[in-house]
Amino acid sequence: MKKLIILGGSGIGMIAASIANELGYFKVIGFLNDVLPVGTLIGKYNTIPVIGNTNNLDEYLKDEDVFVFVAYVGMQNEKEVFEKIEALQIPNSKFATLIHPTAIIPKGFCKIGNGVLMAPLAQLSPDTTIEDNCILLPNSFVGHDSTLKRFAHVATNGVVGANVTVGRAVHVGSNATIREKINIGDFSLIGAGSVVLNDVPENSIFVGNPARLLKLKNS
Repeated sequence: MKKLIILGGSGIGMIAASIANELGYFKVIGFLNDVLPVGTLIGKYNTIPVIGNTNNLDEYLKDEDVFVFVAYVGMQNEKEVFEKIEALQIPNSKFATLIHPTAIIPKGFCKIGNGVLMAPLAQLSPDTTIEDNCILLPNSFVGHDSTLKRFAHVATNGVVGANVTVGRAVHVGSNATIREKINIGDFSLIGAGSVVLNDVPENSIFVGNPARLLKLKNS
């Protein structure tokens, strides 16, 4: 059986662990966490230990049976988190892809990269492109001919319309809706429940219905 290490902790990390457990071909051996000490148990009901931090990653990757899932979400620090992960230089072949059995994917009509997570009932339309390390949480939807760039996240019930480009490490909040033919710039955050009707520049936070600029983040 393949062994899985998760970079992160509770939240997305435990969602990844639960999907891995349900798939049945990964054994989760622990978290690498840069804040919590080794031995800390994460989870309320099915606990998983912290086995080190990201400095220990290279040692674990020497084992050909070890794979990695990246469970980081920036939440206003998208660019910083993206650059931290890039600096780890994890080989694409070592990223674990975790797609729940109830996710809806038109067979043969989509391209899905390495290290992607699709939670229960996440759905893709034909001709969608999901790049490496993207996360789609339960009941999220990506419309036809749309692209999620690397490390983009669509939270629960988020809707990405047709012909949309969601940039690198963008976070689309719960219940947010992106209108068709929109571009969301890299490292931006779309607030929960927002309705995006116009293009969003990179490094920005948009909130509301219709969504408006809240602030530009440091680039």
